[in-house]
Amino acid sequence: MMRNVTAFLLIDDGEIPNNPALPVLVYEGVFKDKPEDIEAAFNRNGWTNSWVNGVFDYHHFHTNTHEVLGVRAGEAVVLIGGELGKRLELKTGDVLVLPAGTGHKRLHQSPDFSVVGAYPDGRSPNLKKRLSTDVSQEISEIKEVPLPEQDPVFGTDGPLVEQWKTAVG
Repeated sequence: MMRNVTAFLLIDDGEIPNNPALPVLVYEGVFKDKPEDIEAAFNRNGWTNSWVNGVFDYHHFHTNTHEVLGVRAGEAVVLIGGELGKRLELKTGDVLVLPAGTGHKRLHQSPDFSVVGAYPDGRSPNLKKRLSTDVSQEISEIKEVPLPEQDPVFGTDGPLVEQWKTAVG
């Protein structure tokens, strides 16, 4: 498996908090040749409570868990980080790791688009559409989400482990 990984940070846009410390990670084409292996790899590496579906067409985020999305079929354009965030074109075999607090929304998709989603240690995500009036509480929840022990694709040696541990010191 190749390791073509892109990392980027997003800022709080007033409605979507994003994550103040941890970068979003994009693993381009990592499962391009075997997209049917995505869910098993996530589960093997401790990212469980998995599901297969699409991405909501409205901005949302989770304050209580990180999330991984692996494109099982088709392609889509997603907006990460709120209205002023980053547009990503995702294709079969791509993987996207979203740190807690990161907004995401589907803009367009092919008819066959589907993703596998999962969470570290099988956490159950909450669903937030915008920051509430108690912003400090939500930011505090995001900062308290523990770092995963393993990268969802590569396990203990993966880019997530390296980059996220470096990001938090």
